[in-house]
Amino acid sequence: MSSSQAPSPSNAADLQKLILDRYDQRIGYYWKASQINKQSYKATRYLTVILAAVTTLVASISSAAFIKNSDLLVVLFAVMTPVFAAMMAIVAGISQAFQWGAAWSDMVITATRLEKERDRIAVTPPQQLDPAKEMGVLDDLVLVETQGFFQRLLGSGGPGKAASPTA
Repeated sequence: MSSSQAPSPSNAADLQKLILDRYDQRIGYYWKASQINKQSYKATRYLTVILAAVTTLVASISSAAFIKNSDLLVVLFAVMTPVFAAMMAIVAGISQAFQWGAAWSDMVITATRLEKERDRIAVTPPQQLDPAKEMGVLDDLVLVETQGFFQRLLGSGGPGKAASPTA
């Protein structure tokens, strides 16, 4: 069926349902992924703050007189301070590498945009829809978020517009 030919009424309703189902699948994915990113972001932020405080506390306590009077505690605190600092650096590095905060934000925005498009399609009479165009809108929204994700994470979002084949 070409895009210039209007779908039959029953076929148009089936195509609308197919489009809405694809939107629902993608929306579900983005909301679930955004929750995972939100939890990861919050966990690493809390862990970074806690480790920073513990590192400072351990470093401060290590200079206390009662610690200096015990060879075992001197060694223990001398080891614990850099271990906590290293753990903090690891957590902060992982958080920075995975960009969970930005991914959370982008996925919520993408899910909301997809919901907006799904709602528009849901209230449009099936005979007035251009199924190929509507699938293209969905694919473009997903592609833009995917390219942004890889650009943020790896510094490359795939081929640029100049490298794309022209029609």
